[in-house]
Amino acid sequence: MIAHSGPGNIAGIGVDLLRVDRIEQVFARHGQKFIRRILGPEEIEKFQRRYQRDPRRGIRFLATRFAAKEAFSKAIGLGMHSPMAWSRMQTLNEAGGRPVVRLSEPLASWYHQRFGAAHVSITDESDSVVAFVMVETLTPKP
Repeated sequence: MIAHSGPGNIAGIGVDLLRVDRIEQVFARHGQKFIRRILGPEEIEKFQRRYQRDPRRGIRFLATRFAAKEAFSKAIGLGMHSPMAWSRMQTLNEAGGRPVVRLSEPLASWYHQRFGAAHVSITDESDSVVAFVMVETLTPKP
């Protein structure tokens, strides 16, 4: 998890706006293959639980996570180029519901050498989702 370590300067900002039906169409064509490509392990578990209860909620969850990954890749300036990969960046929720960024290797090491805290905000409506990510500059160790 990328935690806040005091005030820092902004190193990058990314935003993504996405229509839910776009993700719904890709999921309809590719199903679990699409899920495994896009989501990390903990996101997959959460998606499956939501989708089983209400497929529309599951698809909106998938769309918000897709948008968060796009916004994050823009904020760090990589796009979808290595070491950035869809499943290496997860947006999970703290107990109170606040979304947090969790990275896996090799993206985590690359990121921590260059940036400080990452902040993510996501929202959804019935037909669209938005994700906003801000990453801080790396704060020098005292």
